[in-house]
Amino acid sequence: MLKKYKLPIITVLLVLIIDQSIKLFIKSHYPTGEICRMIGNWSRITFTENPGMAFGLELGGDYGKLALSLFRILAVIAGAMYIKKIINDGEHKTFIVCVSLILAGALGNILDSAFYGLLFSESNDYEVAQFLSSDGGYAGFLQGHVVDMFYFPLFEGRFPNWLPLWGGEHFEFFSAIFNFADMAISFGVGIILVFQKKLFK
Repeated sequence: MLKKYKLPIITVLLVLIIDQSIKLFIKSHYPTGEICRMIGNWSRITFTENPGMAFGLELGGDYGKLALSLFRILAVIAGAMYIKKIINDGEHKTFIVCVSLILAGALGNILDSAFYGLLFSESNDYEVAQFLSSDGGYAGFLQGHVVDMFYFPLFEGRFPNWLPLWGGEHFEFFSAIFNFADMAISFGVGIILVFQKKLFK
C-alpha cells in the first residue's frame, strides 16, 4: 500500500529533515542578526524570526497568527488528500513531486509555529535561545515564530526622483529573508508554472 506513495513520502521527509536541521542549528547556536556572508554582500546567512507568513509577511495580532496557523494545518490536510488523488489518477510524477514540495514546505513552517515557542526561550540580538529553558518557552502552541535565514540582497540603490510615490527612496532587491521550507514551496510552484503544458497534457 505505502509503495504507491513512496515518492511523495520521501520528498516530504527529505524537505522536513533538511529544513528542520538548518532551523534547529541556527536557532540553538546564534543570536538574531547576520551570521556570515557567503559570497560578497549579496549572499548572506542572517537569522531572523518571522511571526507571520512566508518571506517576512505578517497577519495582524495573536488572532491573525492563530488563524494563519489553523489555515496552514487545513491546507496541509487538503494537500495530503490531493496528493492521494493525483497518485490514484496517474498524474505525472514531476507534478506529484511538486505538490509534495509545496506540502512539505507548508508543514515545515507549521512545525516552527506549533512547537518552537514551547521548546525555546526567545531569541534576541544578544543571547542564543535556550532549548527547554527553566523559564519556559516564549510563546504558546501555534504562536511561535518561523525561523528564517537565507538573505540574497542582489543589488540596491535609489529610485529616480521623478518616479511617483517612491522617488528618491532606497530599494533593495531581493530584500526578503526566507528558509528552506519557503524555497521548497517556491520551487514546487515554479516548476508547475514553467512546465504546466507538459504536466497537464
